[in-house]
Amino acid sequence: MNKVILHATDLDGYLLDSDKEKIAHVNELYKKSLSQCAVLENATDLMQLENARKGLVDSASEIGKYLKEVFEQEPNIHVYSFETPKQQHGQASRLIAKLRDPSTEHEEFLYYIQRAYEMLFSHVYADAALPSKRSIITKTPVTSPVRNYAVHRIPDVDSLIKNSVMCVMLRGALLPSMILSKEIQEYSSDDFVPPFALFKIKRDDSKKEANMDYILDLDKSYFKLEELDGKDLIFADPMNATGGSLVTIVKYLRDNKIEPKSVKFINVISALKGSLRICRAIEGAEVYTLWMDPVLNDAAYILPGLGDAGDRLNGKDGENNPRNIIQLLADYGSSITNLYRSQVMEIERTVLQP
Repeated sequence: MNKVILHATDLDGYLLDSDKEKIAHVNELYKKSLSQCAVLENATDLMQLENARKGLVDSASEIGKYLKEVFEQEPNIHVYSFETPKQQHGQASRLIAKLRDPSTEHEEFLYYIQRAYEMLFSHVYADAALPSKRSIITKTPVTSPVRNYAVHRIPDVDSLIKNSVMCVMLRGALLPSMILSKEIQEYSSDDFVPPFALFKIKRDDSKKEANMDYILDLDKSYFKLEELDGKDLIFADPMNATGGSLVTIVKYLRDNKIEPKSVKFINVISALKGSLRICRAIEGAEVYTLWMDPVLNDAAYILPGLGDAGDRLNGKDGENNPRNIIQLLADYGSSITNLYRSQVMEIERTVLQP
């Protein structure tokens, strides 16, 4: 059995005492939100409901202010709404609200995930490349009086992306990784499609957060160690709850004398604990997230969270019949695979190469 296992007890050892104090404090703050949630779920009295709504808004504001104070002291953790102009915050907030909503069905959920990662790419790479820009000349369909061409100025991201490898922590991370790869391809000067490394990793959800295991199955992963050395590794996962999967992978790489040039973890929603764990456990790692949620429940699900992002993106696997990478790609259907044709080809090459 060719597997690497990391225990949650090992993971917590990376946290500083001050980190644990912050996590405990935000847990106390979130208890106020939970009490208001209970009222909203069960009360029928209009006054009670109105007071609970106001209490929930006040609690969320208090938590947001506290998290902003925390991350002002953490230069390697980047929260979209803490680093971008206020004019952009409404778009991010509405998008997260739609992803959280249980009534947001599969196709719409995919749409909002795509939007989220387009916004994240702009923040992580396009904004970072400015003020450096380059011109692109595009042929248009208009031919009268002559064929028309248009000029557009875009951020010159080549120096930030050319050394990249897209690292996929199956299975919820598959589509986000493809979206980021396509954004890289679209912005690059030569249609660069980053190589893929596919890691079959899961956490043991039969256990509680305090004693959870993270299991990297090397026999069902697809990567070459030597091709990751000195590279800028990009990990995209909709949810960063505990940070355990990322730490397991990078620790395995470093135990095998592979030293990435950089590690970026790009999430739609992160939890405070997972973000702090990553920055303490992986020297130089950076976390980028569209939204920061405060706490985890006993099963290591993010609160308020959005449920199981992998299931909402890909549907559920059969209990005794998990889909392999090719089956997952096929299940996306032609509308997705045609949109990400270059990425699908690169993934298939990675899986099928001798």
